[in-house]
Amino acid sequence: MLITVDRDSPESLQEQIFSRIREQIVSGILRPGMPVPSSRILATQLRVSRNSVIFGYERLINEGYLVAKPMIGTFVTDVLPDLAVDTSQNDAPAGFHEPSESRRTPVFSGRQHAILNNSNIPIDFWTQRTDPRAFPLKTWRRLVMQSLASAGHNLTEYGDPCGLMALRVAIAEHIGNTRGIQARPEQVVILAGAQLALNLALRLLASQGDEIAVENPCNQGAAYLFESHQMRLRPIAVDHAGIDATAVAATDARLVYLTPSHQFPMGATLSLDRRRTILRWAQRTGAYVIEDDYDNEYRYDGAPLPALAALNPDHVIYLGTFSKSLGAGLRTGFAIFPEHLVDAAATAKALLDNGQVWLEQATLARFMQSGGFVRHLRRCQQHYFSRRNALISRLRERFGDVDLLGTEAGTHIGWRLPPSLMPAHNVKAIARTRNIGVYTVQSGGGHEYDGSHFETNWLLLGYASLSEDQIKAGIDRLEEALKSSGALRSSANLARTPLAPT
Repeated sequence: MLITVDRDSPESLQEQIFSRIREQIVSGILRPGMPVPSSRILATQLRVSRNSVIFGYERLINEGYLVAKPMIGTFVTDVLPDLAVDTSQNDAPAGFHEPSESRRTPVFSGRQHAILNNSNIPIDFWTQRTDPRAFPLKTWRRLVMQSLASAGHNLTEYGDPCGLMALRVAIAEHIGNTRGIQARPEQVVILAGAQLALNLALRLLASQGDEIAVENPCNQGAAYLFESHQMRLRPIAVDHAGIDATAVAATDARLVYLTPSHQFPMGATLSLDRRRTILRWAQRTGAYVIEDDYDNEYRYDGAPLPALAALNPDHVIYLGTFSKSLGAGLRTGFAIFPEHLVDAAATAKALLDNGQVWLEQATLARFMQSGGFVRHLRRCQQHYFSRRNALISRLRERFGDVDLLGTEAGTHIGWRLPPSLMPAHNVKAIARTRNIGVYTVQSGGGHEYDGSHFETNWLLLGYASLSEDQIKAGIDRLEEALKSSGALRSSANLARTPLAPT
């Protein structure tokens, strides 16, 4: 194990050993299931007493980072604790709040953000998984074969770095019909998912030290990316109507990053008034809005609101993805740039790579051109609508008048736990004992800047990949687990706490 200790440090040796090993676990150097050296071997390596190593190991075991297996050894635990939970802030006042400057801490650590979830939990309310059974496999196979039959030289030569024109045409037509965005195909750039599209936008628009306004809580992958660019982040609180637009307009930011259709991770839809306020600010100051329109395909209650890019195309970079509509494994997304940034975007994209895989682009273009994509979305919309209803209904049956956020759209909801329940990370741990996966903000792919209101008081529940029967069984078993642990007395005690005004 490549760790060192500093004998001149005021920090005790056992504390240093604990910290160094914990850092390697958090960073992914020591992966789940990996063995760690015996206390005797590590003590010899570090030239410290064996007791110092034993005490360090015991603390790591007590805090959930290591597990001891008698007669076998000590290993990194398979399920890591929630890394961002600060138990000293469990008594933070309820309600949405703006973080103070002095308490903000960096979150980027160079590790993979929490988009991966390889657990084998039988009933898993993971937030970022669609239903694999819904993928149009037979149609896709047929379209792949058609594309191969007409491939010609496309498999042996480089294509346009900005993407296959047929796919760009199909996307421009689709978002014009569904999101009201009038864009030429040349404005569309194909990339390997929304994260790379965001990287491209920052390459064009961001410099070290620039201020960017972000939602709080924020998409974890975006948060890490902004800090890796050494930008100054201005986290702004969200509520049931999305980000506080007045607070955005009061900043000196050059950029604002939004997930307006279904705010990630909390699920709110940005209201039309707030959209217009932010766009007026961008127009007045020359700032740009990066609109990550993930989950826009699934709207259950009320008419969809127009995309920000449809309302002000000159000041919005629009990011789209097929991860939620088809599947994340396709690794296909896109960005739509304002006309005056098209040439710069094309140059920047060519510097990043020589374009996406031709076969996937050609197949997706055929799928969209034939009308198959729209039909697929309609089927998914119906399935997910029924599953959302099943989840809401079962939560109300088992837990009373639950306080939910994000029910109008998307594939996951937020559940604000009542004061009578223990903190969210404890509920998550209890659920795991019954093979139920529920998630806090951090473990579900989000990041809350400064404080732990959302991290402590909210759970995220994804429903797209579960059947209605699985959803009902999962909530039933969660209630049973909480009751048996003493965390839940009765549904009658689950009174809602009103949200603080924003």
